[in-house]
Amino acid sequence: MRKLLMDDIQHVISEYTTRGQTQFQHDKVKRKKESCEKRNAEIVKVEASGKVKEISRMPDDTQTVLYDVHYKYLMKHGSFIYLEEEVESRRAVYYDRRIYNDEEVSAVVDGLDIKEEIPEEKRGGNLSFKYDRLKAVQYAEKWWNTFNPAYRKFENDCTNYISQCLHAGNAPMRGYPSQGKGWWMRNNNWSYSWTVANAMRLHLPASTIGLRAREVEGPHKLKLGDVICYDFEGDGRFDHTTIVTGRDADAMPLVNAHTFNSRMRYWKYEDSTAYTPNIKYKFYTIVDDR
Repeated sequence: MRKLLMDDIQHVISEYTTRGQTQFQHDKVKRKKESCEKRNAEIVKVEASGKVKEISRMPDDTQTVLYDVHYKYLMKHGSFIYLEEEVESRRAVYYDRRIYNDEEVSAVVDGLDIKEEIPEEKRGGNLSFKYDRLKAVQYAEKWWNTFNPAYRKFENDCTNYISQCLHAGNAPMRGYPSQGKGWWMRNNNWSYSWTVANAMRLHLPASTIGLRAREVEGPHKLKLGDVICYDFEGDGRFDHTTIVTGRDADAMPLVNAHTFNSRMRYWKYEDSTAYTPNIKYKFYTIVDDR
């Protein structure tokens, strides 16, 4: 079974580096190559490794296999060469020594709709800080494909991961124990803004003390350690959050994220299964007390 899965992965790898379209090109390959073409980037080389997570056997001897594929893309954009990585979740059906319906599991987006974040007034204590962008990025790089045991892990972990990165950059928590106030995680509890994409999107520009941010008009205005929020459906509810960890040759953001773990990914997410033509973005630069 594992050999058959790896054979499928090798077919995908070859498609990434083949010029033009192939007859049976995977949807993911097509999306990613089209995204690269729009910005004149090239996938130079691809490596991948697979890891089986779960095997479920049915009464008819059919087996459903859940597995992850860790892709490493050597990217060239102008004279800039960098390594992009992502972990893709896949589901395959195995029966009678053959693999059937081997497909990517659709990206999980944040389904919670938290509509209001109530700003909290300062009640003593020192909430001033200087945002250490380098530390935030270093944390994002260290934990992009694993989980810090000091924090609770969530199935939809994108905003929890970004919150950890911001906290590693010295952003102070505040608001405990009210879930609707401030930004915090403590004693196995947390604020909505710490874990829910839409709540963080509302909190960042509304907050006046501690962690706060200013919305900017486009991705070119972002610095390392800044945040992008994604509304995939364009319905006003934001579903995903990333952190800027690099820039391409055009000085456009490359981002890290959790849920479907990725690093140095081009910010637009056009290759994601969650992407739609209605997507909207919010761009936030973190404001500190310098």
